[in-house]
Amino acid sequence: MPPRRTSPASATVESHINEIDAIFAGAGLVRSRRGKAAGVRDRAKYQEKTPEELRPAPAQTLRAANGVEFVPVHGWEKISWLWHGFSTRVGGVSTTYAGEGSDGELNLGFTADDSRENVLRNRGLFAEAVTGSAETPIATIRQIHSSVITLADAASAGQPGKGDGQMTDTPGLLLGVMTADCIPVLVADRKRRAVAAFHAGWRGTVKRIVESGIGRMRLEFGSRPEDLVAAIGPGNGPCCYAVGEELLSEFTSQFSYAPELFHEVYDSDPVKQKYPMLFLTQRAPGHSPIGPSLHLDLFEANRRQLLAAGLRPENISLAGGCTGCQRDLFFSHRASQGRAGRMMAVIGIRG
Repeated sequence: MPPRRTSPASATVESHINEIDAIFAGAGLVRSRRGKAAGVRDRAKYQEKTPEELRPAPAQTLRAANGVEFVPVHGWEKISWLWHGFSTRVGGVSTTYAGEGSDGELNLGFTADDSRENVLRNRGLFAEAVTGSAETPIATIRQIHSSVITLADAASAGQPGKGDGQMTDTPGLLLGVMTADCIPVLVADRKRRAVAAFHAGWRGTVKRIVESGIGRMRLEFGSRPEDLVAAIGPGNGPCCYAVGEELLSEFTSQFSYAPELFHEVYDSDPVKQKYPMLFLTQRAPGHSPIGPSLHLDLFEANRRQLLAAGLRPENISLAGGCTGCQRDLFFSHRASQGRAGRMMAVIGIRG
């Protein structure tokens, strides 16, 4: 029996159907076929979570004699030569971001809304809280969301360079990085008395600033990973840090463990859960006020980089605190729609 011929018209129809199937497949859907169910083809990759399940432990603060409140790292007080601390918004002389009738706050960044005099005064208060002297110099950098790391010395306090990480073995100097949602990471070499501070937003994290920073410490100071201790400071936690699919692509292209850094988060508001139809919108998933939305865990992302660089798990501390949840304690760029002060993470070697 001769083979069945396909007419040009049938071939054209079949080609169009294949094109449509390809479009459906790209959207995670499948066309209804005999023996196969129509609808969503690919199920969610992530376990459903609520913000409460992802919220980090609250930060435990220490109040200095001058009224400045900061977050120390548990256990680091045993390293006698080490200065360190993650600032909060509590204390200081700035009133720009404080509520009406509130006391002054500790804005440590030269923002457009605050005066330079206030910021300099606040930096002196913070240095005093951490080191005991308001005259202790603080070396800062012009942060550019990069993987650039600079070597700081006594002259660095007056001549800030560009980058997002600093390291030094010079005594009597504080290294400082500014944050208002991004993740600060502090590292100390217990044997060689060298320290480093990193500013890790999502861009810097994708560029592996912390992982490459440990490599720089090995080159500059001969640091061994087993001698290092690290602390990940307060930032926008996975409970609050909603992101778009483009960040998933960025992280997936760089890290084999990227799926473990993302969570699908559903709103825990009981009213929205009981009456979801009242809150339906035409926005894309992740941009609606109700879930699911995709959340990124930058704390875990940077912990993984420290592990990849050779640090022992027990030598990595999480200071706790979410800038999005604890707005009475921290500044948050996101939660304040871009009008926020800046915190500072500092580390140094006693002079």
